[in-house]
Amino acid sequence: MAEDTPNSASTSIGAGALLSVLREGPARTRTELVELTGLARTTVSQRLDALLRHRWVVAANASTTSGGRPAATFAFNRAARLVLAADLGVTHHRVAITDLGTTVLAERTADVPIDQGPEPTLAWLAQTFTELLAESGYDLADVGGAGIGLPGPVEYPTGRPVSPPLMPGWDDFPVPERLEERLGVPVLVDNDVNIMALGEHWAGQWAGHPEADQLIFVKVGTGIGCGIISDGRLHRGAQGAAGDIGHVRVAGAGDEVVCHCGNTGCLEAVAGGAALAAWITASGVPAEDGRDVVRLLSAGDPEIVRLVRQAGRETGDVLALIVNFFNPGAIMIGGDIAGAGEHFLAGVREVIYRRSLPLATRHLRIQASKLGDHAGIIGAAVMVIEHVLAPQMVDITVAV
Repeated sequence: MAEDTPNSASTSIGAGALLSVLREGPARTRTELVELTGLARTTVSQRLDALLRHRWVVAANASTTSGGRPAATFAFNRAARLVLAADLGVTHHRVAITDLGTTVLAERTADVPIDQGPEPTLAWLAQTFTELLAESGYDLADVGGAGIGLPGPVEYPTGRPVSPPLMPGWDDFPVPERLEERLGVPVLVDNDVNIMALGEHWAGQWAGHPEADQLIFVKVGTGIGCGIISDGRLHRGAQGAAGDIGHVRVAGAGDEVVCHCGNTGCLEAVAGGAALAAWITASGVPAEDGRDVVRLLSAGDPEIVRLVRQAGRETGDVLALIVNFFNPGAIMIGGDIAGAGEHFLAGVREVIYRRSLPLATRHLRIQASKLGDHAGIIGAAVMVIEHVLAPQMVDITVAV
């Protein structure tokens, strides 16, 4: 029959591409998939059968028709695999299990210092993942991959930290290989701010916010960094170092403000959570980190309010350069200091709107992270989901 004759569409649209069609839209009948892809009906049936065998697709509710027997519909199966996600901070970690739609099925938080080194940290992480799976009634056989965010520069192709200033002992450590040995699943590793940007972009897409495709995500915690979404894609730079604004020198900062990187006047050393805690402690109120800053701020101390707002201004001074250069549609502020709410944001907005071009700020949104503490784990899950569900990867799994 003519419909069984191979054509260019049949050779270019594999099972993975067919799955992408179902991921991006509603449940479809075979006839609809033939019309959307241009494939022969028998080819669509063969590829659907392969996706069904591997649980990537499930039969959905029957569609309504104008008469006769209802046509079967098929939908993407978000429960086909699980994803392990971890957002590791300098002192605070969040670990979770999600499905392929980023729904969090189980999670745990813990205060574990990253400077204890990679081996004990990764042993703890693997054990935590295993415990969460067992508590949820799953095991590692159900997992498609793991995504990890680290609080320092990461060479994305290898997943190895590169001279991370807040992570002694982690430089060039083979994080993916060590975790893969323990877990037996693919492991992807990136900078924590990058995965937060991925999480916010994902959430913005589903909420129908087009400005999420041109997004700057700023994490203000112990350190300061930003993730860059350009035209809907994460921009990592040539070596994965894009967005490291924490070590941009702040105009007017004195040489006496020494950063842990060895330079003076860095934004992180002036406005980061550790810096704010140090300023507040010097004013006579003990504070150890950004979370203490937010807790003390809630008491309404005028001096703490002033320090937090000034930190927002210093951050806004650096971000104004980025707004003029990149012209983002949205700037999202996350990390511990985001809990300071409007006090910090007011300082950021004040300087950006004063220092940036009117055209660049005409439709710019500057706000706290919508996902809050979950931006990192959602982004880590997205990183894995996009890898596991890439058409070429799905084609490999269904061929096995």
